[in-house]
Amino acid sequence: MSKNLFITGTGTDVGKTFVTGLIVKKLHDSGSCAGYFKAAMSGNPRRPDGSLIPGDALFVKDAAGIAQPLESMCPYVYEAAVSPHLASRIEGVPVNTAVVKNCFKKVSQKYEYITVEGSGGILCPLCFDEAEIQLEDVIKELGLSCLIVADASLGTINAVGLTVFYMRAKNIPVKGIIFNRFHPGNAIEEDNLKMCEYITGVKVLARVGDGDTELDMDIGTLISLYE
Repeated sequence: MSKNLFITGTGTDVGKTFVTGLIVKKLHDSGSCAGYFKAAMSGNPRRPDGSLIPGDALFVKDAAGIAQPLESMCPYVYEAAVSPHLASRIEGVPVNTAVVKNCFKKVSQKYEYITVEGSGGILCPLCFDEAEIQLEDVIKELGLSCLIVADASLGTINAVGLTVFYMRAKNIPVKGIIFNRFHPGNAIEEDNLKMCEYITGVKVLARVGDGDTELDMDIGTLISLYE
């Protein structure tokens, strides 16, 4: 069975998919058998034949250079660019925890390290009508520890603090933080890093800049995050 790590964010559009691509690439380039999984993704385009393209999965697959089939990466793919719970209501395909767990199990039997990406922030609902399923329910069901991706800019102290405190209240293990869109020497961003570490007690393990093609983290440190 695989070792696994969940990637959540402090909100939507903080760069979870971009950072996840760098993480999976780092593992793959080190010679590890790396895979990717996401329970549900919305806002996806269609192919000429009408089938949906799992955009986040495709990005990670291409960025990391892995051969994992797209169809194994995400059981629920929606077109509507809204929260998965609303997309599932609009499109009539509700998320089912048992389906997610079964699909994840199949992936975990084929890959050494699975990086699981969340949808939106930690409070993102995946289903609400047929059943109430929060992102945290999937994390706990799959037994995952988490890494938080945060935008390095103004406002991140509050966003990181609230995310960490919520996760601790829900007994979700937090392994560390990655700052995305970080500009070395920027006074606000450098201070944000220090303050986030001070307030939460959680280490910023890497800083990612715009257009980075490599994750600036020792491979041994990265692998140690997976359980």
